[in-house]
Amino acid sequence: MRGTFFLGADREKKFEVREMQFGELGPHEVLVECRSCGICGTDVHIYHGEEGSAAVSPPVVLGHEFAGVVAGIGAEVTDVKVGDHVALDPNMYCGLCTPCRMGKKQNCERLFALGVNVNGGFAEYALCPDTQCFRVSEDMDFDVAAMVEPLACALHGIDRAQIQPGQTVVVIGGGTIGLLMVQLARLSGASMIILSEPIEMRRRIGLELHADAAVDPLHEDLPARVREITGRNGADVVIECVGKPFAASQAIEAAGSGATVLLFSVPAVDSTIPLPLFDVYKKELTILGSIINPDTHQRAVNLLNSGQLEIRKLITHVYDLEHLDEAIHMQMSSESIKVVVHPQE
Repeated sequence: MRGTFFLGADREKKFEVREMQFGELGPHEVLVECRSCGICGTDVHIYHGEEGSAAVSPPVVLGHEFAGVVAGIGAEVTDVKVGDHVALDPNMYCGLCTPCRMGKKQNCERLFALGVNVNGGFAEYALCPDTQCFRVSEDMDFDVAAMVEPLACALHGIDRAQIQPGQTVVVIGGGTIGLLMVQLARLSGASMIILSEPIEMRRRIGLELHADAAVDPLHEDLPARVREITGRNGADVVIECVGKPFAASQAIEAAGSGATVLLFSVPAVDSTIPLPLFDVYKKELTILGSIINPDTHQRAVNLLNSGQLEIRKLITHVYDLEHLDEAIHMQMSSESIKVVVHPQE
């Protein structure tokens, strides 16, 4: 049983494939044969030594967007059985800190996660608590099933944005999350969706996924184009999915009167923007953040089982465990949307 261990951002060789051993399963443990694991922006942050959702202590097997087949179960596991196809919710909470006890477990002070600070999905097998296993349809492609986790995070963001039927929505960034947001905004009843994305391939796919317009922000003035397309002073909801200061500034500028601005992406820890306070006041803007996926994982499974979302178009590259470093770099490139790793190949 092999796993690709992250050795640290300061190491010249950042990954190493090692043998893994698993002893007798605990009463509530599940051994999952990993079939597909997506590379997330959080993995890229960790690769560069930046902060993830929880503290990272190498050596550790990264990969928190994963799906596979149940290969073994502990004596008291009842919700899954050997052979079930499952997607994993990586995020676990203490249940005791003040945020947990006030219904904000996504802000848990002791948050820990599979594939971040305990071994995750960039391995042939992963040891997981039974509480984190969610059954998926057996005819669901494992690459699609691995998208349950990012979809669950996007659903939490959509919940925060509170899109109303008939509203105009701008999505800034046409990566994996941005293209999920386009589809979720449509399901939420948006009457017009405008995608802002500099890469032509991603704009094209955004239009195929039912965005009404696609803007190239490198060659067009996004706020001006939003005003032109909507015939108003901006959009009702703006969802920023880039994680860079310029995109956050564009989101504020593209927002219309009474709009909600959702800053969804993970920025660098020290990122800041000048905030146009008079615009916030005059437009009466609501500015929100969103972190991880509290209580949205089952809804994500249900949505993917329903077939209402187009996921295959988002998966552009596949790698094996031996080439994880290359996979990370491909995820960072303009050639990809979602890169996945197949641990069994």
